[in-house]
Amino acid sequence: MGSTGKRRRSSLGIFVVLALCATCASSRGPVGDGLADSLSSIGGTLPHFLQEPEDAYIIKNNPIKLRCRATPALQIFFKCNGEWVHQNQHTSQEYMEQNTGLKIREVMINVTRQQVEDFHGPEDYWCLCVAWSHLGTSKSRKATVRIAYLRKNFEQDPQGEEVPIKGMIVLHCRPPEGVPMAEVEWLKNEELVSSLRDDNIDTRADHNLIINEARLSDSANYTCLASNIVAKRRSATATVVVFVNGGWSLWTEWSPCSVNCGRGFQKRSRTCTNPAPLNGGAFCEGMSVQKIACSVVCPVDGVWEEWSEWTICKAQCERQRWRECNAPPPRHRGKMCEGEGESTENCTGGLCTQNGKLMHDVKPQSMDNSIDVALYSGLGAGVIAVVVLIVAIALYRKSQSEYGVDVIDPSALAGGFQSFNFKTTRQGTPFLLNSSMQPDITLGQTYSSPICFQDSIDKELFDPLPDKVKDQSSFMVSLGVSDRAEYHVKSHQENLTAGLHPNYSTVEGKKMSMIPNGPHTLGKPQLKTSAVFGHLGGRLVIPNAGVSLLVPHGAISEDTSWEMYMLINQGESRAQSEERCEILLGPEITYGPPGLNLSYPVAMTIAHCAEVSAENWNIKLKRQTKDDKWEEVMSVDDESTSCYCLMDSHNCHLLLDQPGCYALVGEPITDAAIKRLRIAVFGSMEASSVDYNLRVHCVDDTPHAFQGVVTAEISKGGQLLEEPKTLFFKGNCLSLQVSIQDIPQFLWNIKPFTTCQEFSFTQVWYSNQQPVHCAFSLQRHSAATSQLSCKISVRQVKGHEQILQVYTSVAESEKETVPFFMQADCTVTSETGAKAFKIPLSIRQRICTTFDTANAKGKDWQLLAQKLHIQRNLSYFTKQQSPSAVILSLWEARHQDSGDLDSLASALEEIGKIHCKSLPQSPDEKKLDFNF
Repeated sequence: MGSTGKRRRSSLGIFVVLALCATCASSRGPVGDGLADSLSSIGGTLPHFLQEPEDAYIIKNNPIKLRCRATPALQIFFKCNGEWVHQNQHTSQEYMEQNTGLKIREVMINVTRQQVEDFHGPEDYWCLCVAWSHLGTSKSRKATVRIAYLRKNFEQDPQGEEVPIKGMIVLHCRPPEGVPMAEVEWLKNEELVSSLRDDNIDTRADHNLIINEARLSDSANYTCLASNIVAKRRSATATVVVFVNGGWSLWTEWSPCSVNCGRGFQKRSRTCTNPAPLNGGAFCEGMSVQKIACSVVCPVDGVWEEWSEWTICKAQCERQRWRECNAPPPRHRGKMCEGEGESTENCTGGLCTQNGKLMHDVKPQSMDNSIDVALYSGLGAGVIAVVVLIVAIALYRKSQSEYGVDVIDPSALAGGFQSFNFKTTRQGTPFLLNSSMQPDITLGQTYSSPICFQDSIDKELFDPLPDKVKDQSSFMVSLGVSDRAEYHVKSHQENLTAGLHPNYSTVEGKKMSMIPNGPHTLGKPQLKTSAVFGHLGGRLVIPNAGVSLLVPHGAISEDTSWEMYMLINQGESRAQSEERCEILLGPEITYGPPGLNLSYPVAMTIAHCAEVSAENWNIKLKRQTKDDKWEEVMSVDDESTSCYCLMDSHNCHLLLDQPGCYALVGEPITDAAIKRLRIAVFGSMEASSVDYNLRVHCVDDTPHAFQGVVTAEISKGGQLLEEPKTLFFKGNCLSLQVSIQDIPQFLWNIKPFTTCQEFSFTQVWYSNQQPVHCAFSLQRHSAATSQLSCKISVRQVKGHEQILQVYTSVAESEKETVPFFMQADCTVTSETGAKAFKIPLSIRQRICTTFDTANAKGKDWQLLAQKLHIQRNLSYFTKQQSPSAVILSLWEARHQDSGDLDSLASALEEIGKIHCKSLPQSPDEKKLDFNF
C-alpha cells in the first residue's frame, strides 16, 4: 500500500468532510438551519487566499517552507506535482482576525532537497494550495521549488586592454551558470564601481562594463563579481592601461642664420611633450629638428678713392687735397674707411713761417711711410699663414687616407631637413616595449637550437673582447690583433698591403693592421662533453654550439660499453688552405676515443655558415691525420663509401665510422659564393656616465661563433639593442663598411670622421668564428639625456646591407644585465638509452625488418631513403649491415629539434599508398602497422 494508500485515505477523509458539510447545508431541521446561519456568518463567497505559496530555492540541504492563508476556508491542502500531500505533512492553524472578525486558516508544508532531486518531470518541482468552503474550492498559484547553485568558472572572463586616451573600453563578462541567475557587479581596484557614481562608466549592458571615454584615471585592475543566494564568484582580474601617444609641441622660432656672411642654415626644433607619451604610448614620429638654408649678404667695407690733385699754395704756405670713401662705399654693415679724407701740407719746404713758427712737414711724411710698411708686413704674414694652413690640411687628409675610409657626416649634406625618428613602442616588438623596459640579451628566437651559458664554462672558455685602442684625434675604437690574426698578417702581408688596402690605426707610433679579434684565443680549454654508452646508444650535445653526436642503437656490441667524448677545438685551425681561398664553415669537432669499434656509423651534426649552392661552393670534409696534417675525406657532392655528408640550409649531418678530428671547409668557386654573417649591436655606459659605447659585431652565422660574442658582452655589462640580423657576404673581394647614421646632434656628439669604419675583405672572409667588431663612442651634451636613437648600417660594398635600428634608454637605473638565451635544458649534454631517440626501438626494428630485405614489389630501403629525401650517394648505404637503420639514424640527426614523427609517419603512409594498388599482401605483411 505505502504512500499511495495514505494518499487515498487522505483524499477519502477530505471527501467525507465535504459530504458532511453538504448534508448539513441541505437539511431542513432546526440543526440544519442553525448550521446554515453559522455558514452565512462566514460569508457567501468562495475561499479567498490571503497568502499564496511563493517560488523558493533550496540552499544546500536546508528544506524550505511553503505557506497558504485563506478565508473563509473549512480546510486547506497542498498538491505538489499533481498529487495530494499527505495530511500528516501539513501544519495547520486557525485564528480570528481582530479587525474583521473573520476566521483565517493557515497551512504550511516542508519541501526537502531529496524530494526535489527525486522528481523527474517535464517541468520544475511545483506545489499549490486548494481551499474548501461550503460554496466550493479555490486554487492558489503554482509555486516552483528549485535547488540553488552557482558554478565556479566564469563562462567568459574579462580581458585586459590597452587603449588610447578618450578611446572606448568594453570589458565583457559572462557569469557562471547558476540558479537563480547570478547578479553581476564590477570592482575597480577592489572598490565597487557602483559606489563611485561615475557617469562615464556603464555597467548595465548585459553584464559588460563600458567606459565611454577612457581617462588616465581609468587605468586600473577590473574584476567581475557574480553572486546569488548561494555564493559569490570572482573572475580573473583584467588590467586596463590607458596610454597616451606622444604629440609634438609647437615649433620654436627659427634660429639666426649660422653664418654672418654667405650661405648657412637656420634651424628650429620641437619636443615630444604635447603630450608626452605615457603608459607605453608611442613616441612622436617625424622630425624633431628642421633646417632650412639661409644666406646673409656679406658686409662691404668702404675703400678710399684716389687722392685729388693738390690745391695751389695758399697765403698760409699750405696746400690741400681730398679723397672720398666711395671705391666702393661701405654697405651692409661694412666698415667705414680708416684714415682722413683731407690732407694738408706745407708747400714751401718749411721755409714759410706762420705766427713766428717754422712749419716742418717732414715728420708727418715719415709717419705715413712707416704705416705703409706695417700694412704690407701684415699682409705678407697673413698670406704665409694661409699657405701654412692649406699645407697642414693637405697633409692631414693624406694621413687620414691611409684608413681607407672616406666619410662625411651625412647631416652636413642634408641642406634642408634633419631626420630624427623614434621607433614606436606599439609595434608588438616584445623587447622594445618602452623606455623603462630595455631589450636585454634574451632573444630565444635567434637560433633554433638552445643557446645558454653556464658560469663555470664562460669563465674558462672565453676572454672579454680586447680593450679598445684610443686615438686622441678620434673616438673610433681600433681593433686589437689576436694570435690568429697575427698569423694572417704574417702569411698574407703582401696581399693585404697590395690588393685589399687594409685599415690601419696608429698606436704609440707603431702601425698595426686592423685584423679582427674576438673572444677565442689560443691556449683556451676545449668545450667538451662525454658519457658512457652501451648497446642501447645515446646522444652527446655541446650546449649553445649547434653540435651533437648520435650513437645509434646496436652500434656498440652487447656486454660492452665505451666512454665516448666530443669536443670543439679552439686553437689555431690549419684545416683551411688560404692559397685556395678555403674557409672554415663551422667549428672543428673531435670525437673518440681512438680505437672505437662500432657496428653502425655515428651521426654528427655541425652548424655551418654557408649558403649552400653546388654552383658556387666546393664544400669538403677534412680529417686530421696522426702527424697533425689535414687530409680531404670527401667532397659533399661526390660519391663515397667511407662516409656520408648531407647538407641542410644551416646544418651539416655526417655519418662517420672512424673517430677523429673533422672540419667542414668551403672553397668558393665563383664570386657569388655567400657566407652568412650574424650582425648584432650592443651598448653600455662608460664609467663617466656621459660617454655611451655602441659595439657592432659581425660574426659567422653559427651558434658557437655567436656564443663567444655574447659571453664577452656579458662580461662588459652590454645590452643587446636590436634583434640580430643576417648579412649575406659574397666572396667577391669587396670590403665591409659599418656606419652610424641619424644621430640626434642636438642631444649627442660624435667627433668628425668617426661615423664610418671599414674592414677589408680578408678580415671578414677569414674570420673563422672570430667576430669582426667595431665601436662608436657617443657623448651626450647633458646628463639629463636618457634616450638614444640612431641607425647602424652594415653593408658590403656593392652588396647586401642590413640596418639595425637603435632606440634605447641610457639611464643607469634602467639597465639590467640578463643572461642570453636561457633555457631550462641548457645543461643537458648527454642522453643514453631510449630517451635519446624519437623513434621507439620496437618501431625501429620493425621498419628495418621490413625494408632491409628487398622484395618483388620494390618495398626496400631505397624507397624509404627516397621518401625521406635522401637521394644521393646511396652506394654508402649498400655497404652497411642494415641500410634502413643507418637511414633512420640520419633522420634522427636531422630532426633532433622537432618534437614529433610526422615526416617519418607521412613517408611510411605514402609508401603504403603506393603498394595498396599492387597484388594482395601476404598475411604477414597485412599485420604490419606502424603506430606512432
